Amino acid sequence: MRGDTSEALSVPHALRDGRFWAHADPPEATGERYDLVVAGGGRSGMSAAAEWLRRDPGAAVLVLDNHDEAAGQARRDALRRRIRQERPDGVMCDAETFGADTLVRLASPGWADEVPIAERARRDLRMLHEDPPDWFPRLSAEEKQERLAALTYSEFLLQVCGVHPDVERFCRTMPCREWAYDTRAFGAIDAWGAGYPGFGGLVLDRDKPSRLNSPSVRQEWQAGAGEDHVATPPSDGRARLRLSSPVVFARDGAGAATVGYFDGHQVMTVEAGSVILACWSAVVPYLVPELPEDQRRALRSAIRVPLLHATVRVRDARAWRRLGVLRVRWTGAYWCFCELESPATVHLLAAPCRSELGPGAGAAAGRRELVRTPYGRLEHTIRDQLARLLGPAGFDPAADIEAITVDRWGHANTPEYCRPWHPYYPDGPFPADVARRKFGRIAIAGSDSAPVGRGDAAVSAALRAVGELAR
Repeated sequence: MRGDTSEALSVPHALRDGRFWAHADPPEATGERYDLVVAGGGRSGMSAAAEWLRRDPGAAVLVLDNHDEAAGQARRDALRRRIRQERPDGVMCDAETFGADTLVRLASPGWADEVPIAERARRDLRMLHEDPPDWFPRLSAEEKQERLAALTYSEFLLQVCGVHPDVERFCRTMPCREWAYDTRAFGAIDAWGAGYPGFGGLVLDRDKPSRLNSPSVRQEWQAGAGEDHVATPPSDGRARLRLSSPVVFARDGAGAATVGYFDGHQVMTVEAGSVILACWSAVVPYLVPELPEDQRRALRSAIRVPLLHATVRVRDARAWRRLGVLRVRWTGAYWCFCELESPATVHLLAAPCRSELGPGAGAAAGRRELVRTPYGRLEHTIRDQLARLLGPAGFDPAADIEAITVDRWGHANTPEYCRPWHPYYPDGPFPADVARRKFGRIAIAGSDSAPVGRGDAAVSAALRAVGELAR
């Protein structure tokens, strides 16, 4: 197990629950003084350190992180960019959804006839893909977009298109690779922007996004799917990095700021000319309790979406070749997507969010369930699903799996403003505008402060925070 392990989360959770200071000894000063101290060694924190050193090459910079490795989520972002570049070539209509496992190869002519659903549902599925009507014939283009913005994709399919419920269940996990939640939380306006079936008859302009599309959909429309238009600046190893060292407070003072972190035994403090908090926004109120209440409230509203990534090393890829697919979406099993990376590595993604509750409440509920899920249970689901998919092609999980690594990100995807969940989008005002306000020598970065669910948002937030402190 890697990522947000119990060890990495123990101190942040103790701060949240009010248990940390009841048991911690008084802080001990290290006597160290830095020009900049960064809380968070992810993409935003490392970018902030690199940008500070670009402006002042001789500066003393310290980066603190609660994990035992730096930039782990940057690797997760790189994986997400890679796997979403190509659509699945197979769909496993699994037993969890349809009572029995049936693999549908999307490259096959007439693939809809292979889906294990009633004939009426197959007709509805073909209609969505091949000849959907104009569902809102009396509305203008702008009114059609407003109508879509008020619905999730599941609601669009069931309430507007009137399709058989099996069609909605077949489509439900389509957004999970990119958004870590399903069509019950994914907006219909973004489903249209992403090219999902059912919108062809609306005659909306495909040359530009709607103003109601989420920031990620708008950016990918402009920059190309999977591209980050802001690169992470190189840090060149000049910033000092301390891992397994969660920050527990940041205080502004008359001559300098003071930052406290836990080294596993004791709370240690360093002085800082400037501080950048590039951690999860929801943690910041516990680190800086002096913040104004409206800012604390805005920071707490940034609820990240959980995500699981598993890497499985297999003995060989012969079963995949016999099966004739490389990327498979599951309709209802625990792991919603699996992909073969040549020569013999399988990647799996799971989206624990309780999507029926919406992206915010669903993320919080899914995260609570995730942290109670032991590694053994995750390993069992991986072995079970690979056996169900590849077993007919000769795959034996007991003999053919050589290693499994699970990266658990309880606080993974940035909460992004999107319709229908955020009625103030896109006109504002936005909670992030309040949440990212500078507080003395303390600036706030991280993609939560953007908030856009793309990796480049973390870099942009870092550059903004450095600029605020440099003024």
